Amino acid sequence: MATFLKFRFVFLLFLGLTGNVRAQQGSSISFEKVISLKQVGSPLISPDGKTVVYSVTSTDWTNNAYDTELWLSRDGAASQPLTRTAKGSSTSARITPDSKFVSFLADRGEKNQLYIIPVTGGEALQVTKDEDGVGNYEWSPDGKRLAYTKAEAESKKDKTMKERYGAFAIEGEEFKQSHLWLLNFHYDSIALAGQVPCYPAKKDSLQTATTPPSPPHDCIKLSVARKLTSGNFHVTSFAWNPDGKTIAFNKQPNPLINSSLRSDIATINADTKEVKTLISNPTGDFFSKWSPDGKAFVYSSSLNDSTTYFFKNNRLFLYDTQSGKSHEIAQAIDENKSVLDWNKNGLYLNALEKTRQKVFEVNPKTGKTKALSLALDLVNNVAFSKNTDLVAVSGRNHADLGEIYTGKLNKSLKKLSNSTDQIKGWNTPVNEVITWQSTDGASIDGVLLKPRNFDATKKYPLLIVIHGGPTGIDLPDPTPSYVYPMLQWVEKGALVLRVNYRGSAGYGEKFRSLNVRNLGVGDMWDVMSGVDYLAKKGMIDTTRMGSMGWSQGGYISAFLTTNTNRFKAISVGAGISNWITYYVNTDITPFTRQYLQATPWSDMEIYLKTSPMTNINKASTPTLIQHGEFDKRVPIPNAYELYRGLQDRGIPSRLIVYKGFGHGINKPKERLAATWHNWQWFNHYVFGEKEPELPVE
Repeated sequence: MATFLKFRFVFLLFLGLTGNVRAQQGSSISFEKVISLKQVGSPLISPDGKTVVYSVTSTDWTNNAYDTELWLSRDGAASQPLTRTAKGSSTSARITPDSKFVSFLADRGEKNQLYIIPVTGGEALQVTKDEDGVGNYEWSPDGKRLAYTKAEAESKKDKTMKERYGAFAIEGEEFKQSHLWLLNFHYDSIALAGQVPCYPAKKDSLQTATTPPSPPHDCIKLSVARKLTSGNFHVTSFAWNPDGKTIAFNKQPNPLINSSLRSDIATINADTKEVKTLISNPTGDFFSKWSPDGKAFVYSSSLNDSTTYFFKNNRLFLYDTQSGKSHEIAQAIDENKSVLDWNKNGLYLNALEKTRQKVFEVNPKTGKTKALSLALDLVNNVAFSKNTDLVAVSGRNHADLGEIYTGKLNKSLKKLSNSTDQIKGWNTPVNEVITWQSTDGASIDGVLLKPRNFDATKKYPLLIVIHGGPTGIDLPDPTPSYVYPMLQWVEKGALVLRVNYRGSAGYGEKFRSLNVRNLGVGDMWDVMSGVDYLAKKGMIDTTRMGSMGWSQGGYISAFLTTNTNRFKAISVGAGISNWITYYVNTDITPFTRQYLQATPWSDMEIYLKTSPMTNINKASTPTLIQHGEFDKRVPIPNAYELYRGLQDRGIPSRLIVYKGFGHGINKPKERLAATWHNWQWFNHYVFGEKEPELPVE
């Protein structure tokens, strides 16, 4: 009986079709349905242009995880699943240089290992059996060698120390460096395709590619991996030079997050192990792409800027390996830029432009840029075929979910996935980008979510959802969620405003700098002026309003809690309550120093001015606080400090700690719980309803 009830609960939980859940939500779209939406991304296209591979991430309620697997399309045909990992995901896909195989990483019981599978399908064969697992990896241009990173194994000294003194850690010294390793590789392509038998090393049985032997076996011939780099530094990303001999890599003092700010760019000869450091500025330098002829590369750097890089544009440079000189490119793009590719047709970037994301082509000689015309509002990634003009694209239009496309950049693209079909028939909200003037005259955009049957003569309750960052951005989206049930609130009869407050990405460097030494204060101007804008239009009932957000959005919500009484309820997700507390606990201390342009010891006034706790005695709004137990980005003392201040003043407040989580809620069951917690809180305080209970059956 217990087994039957458990099965019934999981089944109903997955579908979200219980009458009790639907009645309590008052919506045709359950929370579970939204959390269960599949997402596509990470497109690849083979050198011959015939094969497109991409990832599909789905929700595994049984194992409380998100599962990522690979899908494949050949010659533009309908996509088919390529991998299936029982517990875990198949990630980091690559297509071999000869276009015949797809490689990927998966943990199938013994840490992440490399597997290979024909593009025509079949069973995957395990390529590596490294006891320390495989990190990042790349094929050499001729496909005969593999370079990969892995963390150093625990030393004998470390083991002895632990056995004698138990467990302790010295702050800033607990880490293991990762280095580059090289593996010679050869496969029998005919055997791997299953056309002839594959013989294992021991000739006691006959196995084919459909029943793959564990390596070593005759289908794949491997050498023993040899270590390429060594020393007291940490290797992050890397790339083979088209000459097949040299590898460029990023190295930093250690894997701790702030060490990336001291990253340098070096090269190593894969045969001689000769290392040369090419770029070494005082702040982080990051390799991006080699030129097609291997004589230059593009990289990003802040040069000597150690005080403003968190909110200023990243800068791109081209380095000439023969002259040893660099010059800056793409300066006309007033935003952070991502390098997509550098191929025979040019250098390609993408960047936000307000609520759209575009692809730009750069002339490597002049550095000048031009935007390409793609029939998508948001282009997330473009993969280029080495030997053809075909591409694979991930992106979407504002009204759709993300999709995978293929074709040519200057022509209409063919859609390979069908993600948007998942919401066919859903009562999704209408997204409208609106603009208003903030208190200081700054122009602010927001995404307003309205019901499809919006009545201009009616005043609606308003719920404000604030993104993190601050250099995040909210975009029109048919199914925005995370842990905030926006679709359900709109269907319930409310408006939702998502504010792209000062500091948001997409609006240029000057706009991102507007909250420097003005955190919280300027952000509140932007939120409250948006409220006033909607109120002046007669669209909202200002007696029924709530605000919420996660991370920086949680901080702004906490600032609203202690600096205004205009909201009926607020939810603070992983938010900062005291910049001093945050500064001494966070894993990214430079962030605070840059935005406030001071430490607490050099300018206590700015820390007090921008901290929610400074005005705790003015707080009166019922506040829900949500936080991950092991959050290092915004450590949990921030949550306890705000909670204790509210409790001492007798203000309705609740602190919910999500056990085992860091800064984000990245498992579906806890995400469902956090969504319910927000639904309960705002339905009670904003809509005046009895607080609903979490359904347990």
